[in-house]
Amino acid sequence: MRCPFCTKINNKVIDSRLSKDGRLIRRRRECLECRRRFTTYERLEDMLPMVVKKDGRREAFDREKIISGIRKACQKRPIESSKIEEFVEGLESYFQELGKKEIYSSEIGEKVMSKLREWDEVAYVRFASVYRQFRDIAEFMAELEEILKSRRESPSE
Repeated sequence: MRCPFCTKINNKVIDSRLSKDGRLIRRRRECLECRRRFTTYERLEDMLPMVVKKDGRREAFDREKIISGIRKACQKRPIESSKIEEFVEGLESYFQELGKKEIYSSEIGEKVMSKLREWDEVAYVRFASVYRQFRDIAEFMAELEEILKSRRESPSE
């Protein structure tokens, strides 16, 4: 593990703790060169399926990429980071438990959009506008009208 301050690799673990859910190990380290302390998090590397993109390319499942996309959609919205992390953790577990070698990016996108629609309509529209790649304002308006229609049908919210 490289020290983030001096980039040397000589360090020692001062303290290790298991996270609440038992999936992460938090390690407090001290660099033996510069004597500064830093924290690392270790996670068991899961065997996740490859993601098949719209154009047919395949890439590794990347939780950070999903978190980043959701965070962009939720910027300046009342959605806690912990809620996003928890959702992506569950998403990752779901796809791992399916046991498939490959999943389509559309499966991930639809699950994310469904959760965002549940959480916050503005975040949902932001994500959908990028994910669905609306070609013009008419497609965008059709999506907004669908949201308004579902609102009218369920006034309990």
